[in-house]
Amino acid sequence: MVNMESDKPETKDLESEPLYWLDNPCHVNRLCYGLYVACALLFVLDLFGLYEKHAHFDFENWIGFFGFFGFLVFIFLVLAATQLRRVLTRREDYYDR
Repeated sequence: MVNMESDKPETKDLESEPLYWLDNPCHVNRLCYGLYVACALLFVLDLFGLYEKHAHFDFENWIGFFGFFGFLVFIFLVLAATQLRRVLTRREDYYDR
């Protein structure tokens, strides 16, 4: 909630921190639903071929290829980061010694 009379956000009653737009769960839900609608719309556009693809390889013309590929790469990055954390992690007192 933003005060229209000034550019400063309103403050919470019990705290001195300002209340920003995404602090309200209703706005977060609207943002998530908007993202869901955008993803569904893009999938429908891909499903019916309502735009021209400029693919270099045949598998790029598969329905939903880039969405599934992006999701698989995301999973790979998360799993690789967890393994990399094991290599790079130091003990808590590493710099104290």
